[in-house]
Amino acid sequence: MRGNTFGKLFSITTFGESHGSALGVIIDGMPAGVNFEPTKLQEELDRRRPGRLKETTARNEADKFEVLSGIFEGKTLGTPISIIVRNTNQKSEDYSKDMYRPGHADKTTELKYGHRDYRGGGRASGRETLTRVIGGYFAALIIPQTDFMARITQIGTKQFASELNFQESNESKLGLSEAKFDDEISNYLLDLKKDGNSIGGKVTLKIYQPPIALGEPSFDKLKADLAKAMLSIGSCVGINFGIGEDFTIKTGKEITTEQSNFGGIEGGISNGDTIVMTLSFRPPSTVGQKAKEGRHDPCILPRVLPVVESMAKIVIADHFLRQNAYQI
Repeated sequence: MRGNTFGKLFSITTFGESHGSALGVIIDGMPAGVNFEPTKLQEELDRRRPGRLKETTARNEADKFEVLSGIFEGKTLGTPISIIVRNTNQKSEDYSKDMYRPGHADKTTELKYGHRDYRGGGRASGRETLTRVIGGYFAALIIPQTDFMARITQIGTKQFASELNFQESNESKLGLSEAKFDDEISNYLLDLKKDGNSIGGKVTLKIYQPPIALGEPSFDKLKADLAKAMLSIGSCVGINFGIGEDFTIKTGKEITTEQSNFGGIEGGISNGDTIVMTLSFRPPSTVGQKAKEGRHDPCILPRVLPVVESMAKIVIADHFLRQNAYQI
């Protein structure tokens, strides 16, 4: 099964299944001599771990990582970094070989390979994304001057401010761009969870102070690689850059009056402005009685934010190394 590696000069290869003994990632292309702070990595993993929020899945995993290689005396060695996270709270008896959940990869995985791990979602489970968060932590060490911020700007029909404020949004336990709506959305999500229902929404990602000149002019445009990174996240169904859908209704004279309309990318190459992206996520497919049992998220958005940021970090770090490889 291919397709488990992402990136060129900075790359991650992920492995493991949702209900297997562990999930892990191999990070290659990390420069040597970079300081590794275990507490910072754990903080990132804690942001997406299940069981942290009552509004999300009841599966409770500590997500404590184990470093197998690539780090010595608190610094990266320049060799492949291998890290695993053991699964400790599986409930495999909830699944059967003959159960195919609509919207999940259960049926399509069997059609593709003829044999599958039917305990949970296997490789297609959202649990796989913890490995991306690990990769994103190391990617950010390559580009420390760049800040990444993803926040929820819509859940269902409820919209929040698209202008992200670090202080206000950091106060939101759910990751909303406006913390004042936390209680309202918390009650909404708890009602969905009780009813065995789910909802989707939108996430706005902003990349502050990105390096200039990242991206290639043809197939490896920065926006193309960012789009692939985001659409590889389960439940992500769409992506817009800059002013997004407004591009379809504004004239050329209107959109060219402000460079910021293009969201930091022109001709597929970063221009140094803040990169702005809006991602659309569909509702989780597990509904009804299975959802009522509490092992599934009624909305993926509160836990997907660190995953979105991490995939962006990986893309920017990869392109940063590629751009610097051109220098003599």
